[in-house]
Formats: sequence, C-alpha cells, structure tokens
Amino acid sequence: MADWTSLKLAWEPRALSILRLVTGLLYLQSGLNKFFNFPPGAQPRAYDLFTLVPGLAGILETFGGILLIFGLFTRPVAFILCGEMAFAYFMAHAPRGLYPYSNGGSLAVLFCFVFLYLFVAGGGAWSLDRVLRRSGASISGATARRAA
Repeated sequence: MADWTSLKLAWEPRALSILRLVTGLLYLQSGLNKFFNFPPGAQPRAYDLFTLVPGLAGILETFGGILLIFGLFTRPVAFILCGEMAFAYFMAHAPRGLYPYSNGGSLAVLFCFVFLYLFVAGGGAWSLDRVLRRSGASISGATARRAA
C-alpha cells in the first residue's frame, strides 16, 4: 500500500510545476496565433499593436506564456493574466449568453481560475522563481554569517 502522505508531499509541488508549464504552453500558443497566425486559426486577424485584441492581448499572452513556462515572476504574471481572462470573458463572451459552454467562454473561465490558483500557489518545484529564491537565501545567509 502506498503512503499517500509522502506521495502527496513529493509530487504536489511537481504537479503544480507541470500545470504551470502546460498552461504556459497553451497560453503562448494563443499569443503566437495573434502575432504570427501560428498555429493557423480559422479566421486570421491582422496584428495591430494599438488595439486590445490582438494588440495588448497578444503581448500579454506571448510574454506571459513564456514567463509561465520558465516559472519566472509566476505570481505577478498569473495575477495579470487572471485579470486579462476575466476581462476577456466579460467583454467578449458574457454578452453572447449566460453559460460559458454556450457563449464560447469555457476556456477563458478555465484559464482565469488556473491563473488565480497559480497566483496563490506560486510556480512549484521546477520554476526559476524557486531557484532564485534559493540563491537569494544562500547569498543573504552567507552575508549574515560573515557579518557575525
């Protein structure tokens, strides 16, 4: 019989990193579609920087996706992207109907709540945030030892 507590302790931070990585890859795909029409969409729209969609949305999705993939600045990026998805849902999907399934907003709602979770939980075990936190702790610990 497996010890579920030790399994949870070992794999929960790793599963969080996998969720962050896959979400970042999917989100990057949306941004690249807005910039380069890759992967090709059904109705390509010319990129215009000075618009909300695809302008600002393309920038947030591309760079936010890249930062999430690497787990760099995960909490602030996830907070911004959560807001972007909430805004996208209420501006583009909610006017078309009450239910996300029928108004085409299921993915926006799902992204919004995954980003909210990443904002609260952080980047996980396999993130640059964690590496930088360890480096900063070891540097400040060494400085404190030398000063004493």
